[in-house]
Amino acid sequence: MNTTTSINTKTTTLSAGRGNTLSLNEGYFSRRNALDWVFAVLVAGGFGYAFARYSAYMDVYEKGILLAAIPSTIALGWFWRPLRILMMVVAGFALLGIASYQGDLARAEQVFWLKFFLSSQSAILWMSVLFFMSTVFYWLGMFASNTPSGAPGSAGGGASHSATLESLGSKIAWAAVGMALIGTLVRWYESYLIGPDVGHIPVSNLYEVFVLFSWMTAAFYLYFEAQYKTRSMGAFVMLVVSAAVGFLLWYTVVREAHEIQPLVPALKSWWMKLHVPANFIGYGTFAMAAMVALSYLVKQQAQETRWYKLTPLWLLGVVLCFVPIVFRSKSPMEVGGSNYWLGYLAVAGLIAGGILLGRKRIASRLPSLEVLDDVMYKAIAVGFAFFTIATVLGALWAAEAWGGYWSWDPKETWALIVWLNYAAWLHMRLMKGLRGTVAAWWALVGLLVTTFAFLGVNMFLSGLHSYGTL
Repeated sequence: MNTTTSINTKTTTLSAGRGNTLSLNEGYFSRRNALDWVFAVLVAGGFGYAFARYSAYMDVYEKGILLAAIPSTIALGWFWRPLRILMMVVAGFALLGIASYQGDLARAEQVFWLKFFLSSQSAILWMSVLFFMSTVFYWLGMFASNTPSGAPGSAGGGASHSATLESLGSKIAWAAVGMALIGTLVRWYESYLIGPDVGHIPVSNLYEVFVLFSWMTAAFYLYFEAQYKTRSMGAFVMLVVSAAVGFLLWYTVVREAHEIQPLVPALKSWWMKLHVPANFIGYGTFAMAAMVALSYLVKQQAQETRWYKLTPLWLLGVVLCFVPIVFRSKSPMEVGGSNYWLGYLAVAGLIAGGILLGRKRIASRLPSLEVLDDVMYKAIAVGFAFFTIATVLGALWAAEAWGGYWSWDPKETWALIVWLNYAAWLHMRLMKGLRGTVAAWWALVGLLVTTFAFLGVNMFLSGLHSYGTL
């Protein structure tokens, strides 16, 4: 028997960990298992149903977006398998909520699960509570004992108390992302119940985009958490998510922002469905990178005994205390807005002080500086790519709506500043090997620039984007 195998037909395999092998000449589709194809069929069927049911409300561009979303959604589910479970759960509960309305918006106060769980406002409130809870559990895990749970002393074989609490924080964050998506989809349907001319994708005002920012930031963090097999970064990243949720709750009370309003003429465009999500992938990943940068600086300066040298922590304290001062002036006393921000100030002070006093313990729980630096870089790289796409789409949208690609509107100008800031960061990283302290400080300051572009312009400047004012 000839045992010689031609090198041209030989299949070479590499170890893929845990006993699995990966063929070098194995195709992308041949690596798909039965569950992958079942997921693909379900996605295609779901989008096909949506197209058959709602295509009458869509123009040709929106139909194209819906059809393009089919392979994109399948590819995402194949790329990161936990998303498949999330998508199925969200789709199931969103459809239950939509079906429960039976075409009557008043049923939101009559049907139990709509009133308390599945109406858009109920789901988003659950999202808010769950994100707060997730943040608390991540921080409890940061300071909890590493002793295995269920065992006295240092003996035992279970997960540690710290790991158990962090795992719970991660699971609650997943639940919060799910509730945010359910609330978003149901709100989309609710807008059409108000009137066909009112119906729109819920990414049109500050309330809706803060929901978008919160779940997108958390979802990207959960991906990096799984990839790097560490949950300790969640304590820092969830702080910025909780801060966004805190603003969302204040904005809901002060402006009754949860009420669905008709779109202003400039927003009645299919460009909004592309431009806004791409923009907020950028904002979310930039915010995540900044919080990872903060954790980098905390770990780096953990052994510093001179308090005046602990600059990132003092900066955090100043920023956290500055936020309530700015927003307090916009809080009507009759709705308790001023007291809300005083409470925020107290919580912010406790957070900054807790990190300052517990920095050594925090540093011991965080992953290595190399891992933190790598996560920071990848988050900025992803954010920059999508922010670039969003900027180009915004220019095309502006040409259609206002007759010119660029008008040096304050929002456009600050978007350009944000883009240049991260373009310079990536250039220095790739061309000059920027690493470590300078990169972390730059990413942290970049969040201030991004925040002003996102909120500051709306608060202090006016222009063509004034429909987003506070």
